[in-house]
Amino acid sequence: MAIRILGTRSNHHCITAASKLLPVEGGLRFLSTNPGSWNQTDYRKQISLANLLQRYGFPPSQLQNFLSRNRFVLNWNLQDVERSLGILLSLKIPRKSLVSLVSDCPGVLDLQFLKKWEVGFSNCGEVAVFNPSVIKTVLELSRKFSLDPGGFKSRLRVLKGLGFSEGTIRRTLEGSPRVIMMKESEVHKRVEFLSRIGIGNDGVDWVLYSFPEVLGFGVENRLMPLLNEFEQLGFNQELVRKEILAVPRILGMEVGELSKCLDLLRSLKCREPIKLKIFSNGELRAGFDVKLRIDCLCRHGLTHREAFKVLWKEPRVIAYDLEETDKRIHYLVNTMGFNARCLVEVPEFLGVSFEKQIVPRYNVIQYLHAKGGLGDEVGLKDIVKPSRLRFYNFYVKPYPECEKLYGRFSGDVVKGSKSQHPVGMWKLFKSPSYSDSKEDVMNMKLFMDSLS
Repeated sequence: MAIRILGTRSNHHCITAASKLLPVEGGLRFLSTNPGSWNQTDYRKQISLANLLQRYGFPPSQLQNFLSRNRFVLNWNLQDVERSLGILLSLKIPRKSLVSLVSDCPGVLDLQFLKKWEVGFSNCGEVAVFNPSVIKTVLELSRKFSLDPGGFKSRLRVLKGLGFSEGTIRRTLEGSPRVIMMKESEVHKRVEFLSRIGIGNDGVDWVLYSFPEVLGFGVENRLMPLLNEFEQLGFNQELVRKEILAVPRILGMEVGELSKCLDLLRSLKCREPIKLKIFSNGELRAGFDVKLRIDCLCRHGLTHREAFKVLWKEPRVIAYDLEETDKRIHYLVNTMGFNARCLVEVPEFLGVSFEKQIVPRYNVIQYLHAKGGLGDEVGLKDIVKPSRLRFYNFYVKPYPECEKLYGRFSGDVVKGSKSQHPVGMWKLFKSPSYSDSKEDVMNMKLFMDSLS
């Protein structure tokens, strides 16, 4: 009995010791989660593979997770894996993209698979189409969905036969890579849809170059209902055609989305110059501009309801460039440290002057906060909503050193309260004085006597 107990304790000690972290080698640690199947050979192979991947750009922090999720890679010959990585680099795939490709689809390290595609790319004869981004996407899809180089070549012939330029084919493979898995008839349907609304061959090429994602939309369940909605809203086919050629991304709108955007526009209460600027390119384009701003706000964490509320309260956002709005939100979140949802309560942040109001005020607040000059926490509302004079009097005037941070606008505020006339001009505006005559004096005496 005693012997059995000692044996059990000994086994328990061995299991515990084997389950601990293995030694550090090459700056990497590995955990044996299955001691029974672990041996020294596997460990050496894992270390060698990790060092190889690290040489090709893999961050050390990702290696342990990658190898634990993809144990099958350890069964491959290390020299074959190195040759596979060499083939990927020979295809001019940048190291950063290579790491992303191998992490998302480790099966591309299969040497036979890569050899087949290396020959396939060279036989296609469309060298200009194959930039590194396209090659990465094609390899990933072909490995996941078992697409062979012959099928890929036939899809290229279809796109070429439709009259697409090499630039459009490249953009299509980048923006809508699943086109290489579509049937030829499905591609023809999308092209015929564009032709039916009056877009010629050059126009179709331009639309697909600008917005290749349209090839991924169904004709019956997406594109035709969208076209019907445009007509129901009063936009004729000629106008729709012109707008699609001007901004092909209009075809990316969801059915019903334009109606909501136009309802918002028609309910706006803003100054006439702002409204004229919003509608300067027509009602359809204005509705699409609203959709883009809604998408931008939603990307930063707002709900659709909150995004519509922000635009209704601050219509100037619709008239501003989308890049300007995106820049402001990044500044709000990354520099000022506020949550993007603060815009629901303070939408004016997106409308006021960024360089003249937002940046100088935030610089003043940051300086006072660092000096301990702020008793209470200053919120976004306290920075944006006060008038220029009120903010100056409250935060800048008591601290002369803030004048420079506030910029030239602080001087404008001070001067704004004084006369703007040059020195000596008061003499020109002084009313002329007239001496009183004897008759005037007598009249005043008689008037005063009558009162008494």
